[in-house]
Amino acid sequence: MLTEDDLRVVAQADQAGQVLGLAKKFKPDVFFLQSEMLGPDPADFLARLRQVWAGGKIIVITSAVAGPESDRYIRGGAVGVVLRSSDPELYVKSARRVMKNQLWLPKPLTSPAPPPSKDVPRASLRPVDTLTRREKSIISCLVQGWRNREIAERCHITEQTVKNHLRTIYDKVGVSDRLELALYAIHQKLDLPPAPEVEAAA
Repeated sequence: MLTEDDLRVVAQADQAGQVLGLAKKFKPDVFFLQSEMLGPDPADFLARLRQVWAGGKIIVITSAVAGPESDRYIRGGAVGVVLRSSDPELYVKSARRVMKNQLWLPKPLTSPAPPPSKDVPRASLRPVDTLTRREKSIISCLVQGWRNREIAERCHITEQTVKNHLRTIYDKVGVSDRLELALYAIHQKLDLPPAPEVEAAA
């Protein structure tokens, strides 16, 4: 049971059928849903839940990390995936993160990969390997859930420049939108720099 000052459990459901009714009644800010509750077609259940109450952020609780499964949940409308074995503190952190419009995925999907070897022949480089530091910085911001205006402010560039960079990045990694790019960056464990910090006012 959550006991944080800014979080409160308003309802609990034992069956999938109860979730829709409770969602309509309580309109929670965050849902924690056991993966078993989603049935054979998670996207269908998540779509019905969002029709009942679209204002809630959905986090799916699962017993194992699987990239394709996480993709299905995210594409179906969830914004987070938490391992059932996670410490209670991670459930709290995930709730706070998704309330800031950011994705939350298990550590094995988000841990950075080691930098590529300098001995890789030039001819073997893929388009994704040609990402510039600026482009990687923009991807870091995007993974955090920031919009173009926020990315522009953090990187000290214009929104149009952000859009131009994103079009180039989409071409390099072979994706068509922001969600696909965020998932690609996480699942491929791209070696990304930290997202720019907010500058304190003088």
